Amino acid sequence: MQARTQTVRMERIMLLLAAAATCLPAWAQSDEPIDEIQVTATRRPLATNRVSAAVTVVTADEISAQKLATDALASELGVFLQQTTVGQGAAIIRGLKGSEILHIVDGLRLNNAIFRNAPTQYLSLVAAGSIERIEIVRGSPTSLYGSDAVGGVIQVISRLPRFDGAAFQLRRELFVAADSAELGKSVRASVDIGNRELAGLASVAYQESGNRRTGSGERIAPSGFESWSARGALHYRPAEDRSWVLDLQVTRQPSTPRVDELVPGFGQTEPSSSEYFFEPNERQFVHIRHTRDAGLWNADWTVDLGWQHIDDDRRTRNFEADNRSFEKNSSDLYGLSFSAARDFGDSSWVYGGEVYHDTVHSSRLERDINTGDPTILQSRFPDGSGVDQRALFANVSQPVNERHSLSGGVRLSGVDIDLPETTISPAASISIDDASADIGWLFDATDTVQLVANVGYGFRAPNIFDLGTLGERPGNRFNIPNTSLTSERVLQYDLAVRKRAEVWTAEFVIYQLNYRDRIQSALTGDTTSDGREVVQSRNLGRANIRGAEAGLRWHPQGALSGEILLNYTRGEQREDDGSIVAGDRIPPLNGRMALIWEFNSDLSAKGSITFADRQGRLSPRDVGDTRINPAGTGGWAIANLGMTWRFGDVWKFDAGIDNLLDNQYRVHGSGIDSIGRNFYLTARAGW
Repeated sequence: MQARTQTVRMERIMLLLAAAATCLPAWAQSDEPIDEIQVTATRRPLATNRVSAAVTVVTADEISAQKLATDALASELGVFLQQTTVGQGAAIIRGLKGSEILHIVDGLRLNNAIFRNAPTQYLSLVAAGSIERIEIVRGSPTSLYGSDAVGGVIQVISRLPRFDGAAFQLRRELFVAADSAELGKSVRASVDIGNRELAGLASVAYQESGNRRTGSGERIAPSGFESWSARGALHYRPAEDRSWVLDLQVTRQPSTPRVDELVPGFGQTEPSSSEYFFEPNERQFVHIRHTRDAGLWNADWTVDLGWQHIDDDRRTRNFEADNRSFEKNSSDLYGLSFSAARDFGDSSWVYGGEVYHDTVHSSRLERDINTGDPTILQSRFPDGSGVDQRALFANVSQPVNERHSLSGGVRLSGVDIDLPETTISPAASISIDDASADIGWLFDATDTVQLVANVGYGFRAPNIFDLGTLGERPGNRFNIPNTSLTSERVLQYDLAVRKRAEVWTAEFVIYQLNYRDRIQSALTGDTTSDGREVVQSRNLGRANIRGAEAGLRWHPQGALSGEILLNYTRGEQREDDGSIVAGDRIPPLNGRMALIWEFNSDLSAKGSITFADRQGRLSPRDVGDTRINPAGTGGWAIANLGMTWRFGDVWKFDAGIDNLLDNQYRVHGSGIDSIGRNFYLTARAGW
C-alpha cells in the first residue's frame, strides 16, 4: 500500500512539473521565437509550428552512434522502448506497439503482413548509419496513412548524397565504436561522389555484440549478436524542379538469440527453450522515387515505387526436447505510393493514393536431434497467403483568420486478404472497405504560444499474423489461427499547449484513445502436449488509454543548454468476461533530464538522468508473461556522462559512461535486464 501511495504521489508531482514547464516566468521569454524544424510527416514539408499533430524529430547525430535504429528512440518525447533481446527493439507510442504503429521507410510501408500486434524486431533491420532523421507522429494521422496508424507513425528518412556545384566532389566517412557492457565493436564506412546533378553513395557496416553485462555484474548468455548492412544510392537532379532516386539497402542479422526464451523468466525455474534463434533476420529494400515541382495540375508530386523482402527465419528447440524446428518465413511487399501537394489560395492540399501487394511464404521442418530424421510440420503462417491494399486520400490545411487554422482529411481504404487452406484451417478470403478521417485545430494565442487540438478516427485491418499464426508465443503460449477477425477501430483525441521563445521551447500534450474490437490473445482452455497454453486472437478488446507528454528544451546562446522530457500513460481494457483490468504493456511514468555544456566549438560535455517509475498496474496477460515480474516492474533511475571532442576538420570523438552507478534494472515489458555500467568510445572521420 505504501509503494502504491508513493507511486501515485510521484505521478502527480511529475505531471505538475510538466504543466509548470509551459508556464515559466516572463524573464525567460522573448518576442522572437526560435527557428522551427521542418518535417515531412504531413506528406509536405512544414515547420513544426504549422503542424497540429504532435511530432518528435530524432536527428542523424542522435541515431548514427547507436547500434540499432530503435535505440535512438529510447527516452524520446512520447516514446517508450522495449527490448526482448539485444539485437532488437520496439517503440511503444501512447501505449500501442507493433502493428498498431505504422512504420514507414522513405515513404513506403515497413509494416508487412506478418507484423505482430506485439513488439516487433523489423525496425532494427534498418541500418542506423544510413538514416538522416526519424520523425515520430504521436497520434492518429489516419487520413494520410490509414490502416496501422492508429497509435502513430514512425517515419524513417534515409540520407541521400547531395553536392553543390558542377564539379565532381568526393566525401568519405569512417566510423568505429566500442563498448564494455556488451563487448560491442562496430565499424562503418561510406563514400559519396558526384556533383549537383548526379551523386551516388556506397556504404557498408558491421557490428558485433557479446553477452550483455547487467548491473548485477552477470553477463546474460546467450545474448550477443552480429549484424552487417550495405547500401548503394543514386540521386539524379536533371533540373531544380525534379529529381530521381534509386536506393538499394540490405541488413542481415545471421543468428540473434531470443533471450527471454533461453533464460528462466519470472515464475520459471528453467527456460522455455533450449534453442531459440532468429536465423537469419534479413531485410532487402529497393526503392525508386521521383519528385516533380509544379508538375501535373501545377502540384508538387512525389512518387515512390518499392520492393521489400524480409526473412524471419528461426531455429528453435523446446527445453530439453529431442526435436529441433527450422522455420522459414518471408514477406515480399511491393508498393506504389503517390502524393501531390498544391496551394489553392490560402489552402494547402495534399492528395494521393497507395497500392500494395504482399505475399507470405512459410514452411517448417522438425528434425530429431538423435536420429536426424526429418518431419514436415504445418508452417507458422499459411504458405502463399496474400494481402492487397489500396487507398485514396485527401488532406487540407486552411487558415480561418490571422490566428486560427484548421486541417483535416479523409481516406478511403480497401484491404483484400487471402489465406490458403492448411491442415488445421480452411481457405479464407476477407475483404475490408473502410474510411478514416482526422481534423486538427491550431490557434496562435500569442506570437509565441499555441493551442492545438486533434481528433482522429482510424482502423487497423487484421493481417496474416492476426488471422493465420500457428506456433509458440511468449509467456508459454501456443497460438492457433482465427480467420473470422474484423478490423480494430480507434477514436483518438489530444490537446496541446506549445510555447516558443528565444531561448526555450515547451510542449504539453494530453490525449485519450478509445479502442474498440481490439485483437488480443484469448485462452481457449486447452494446453499443448508440452504444457503451453493454447490461445487464439479474437476481437475482444475494448481499451481506453489516456496520458500526457511534456517537454522543455532550454537553449540559450551561451554554453549551457538542457531538456526535460516526461511521458505518462494509463490504460484500462475490458476482458472477454466483461471485467475491467489494466491495459497490456502500458509503460510507467518515464522521462529524461539532460544538461549540455559547450566549453568551446570543439569540446562539449553532457550529463543526463533517465528514469521510470514503478509499474504495478498489470493486465492478466502481463502477469502471465515471463518477461514481467508479476509483482510489478520496479522503478529505476540511471545517470550517464559523455564528452564530445572535435579534432580539426576531420575527426570527432565521443566517450562516456552509461549507468554510472551500475544499477540493476529492467525496462518494463523487456525480456532482458538493461546494461550495467558501460564505458564507450566512438570515433568518426569525415573528409
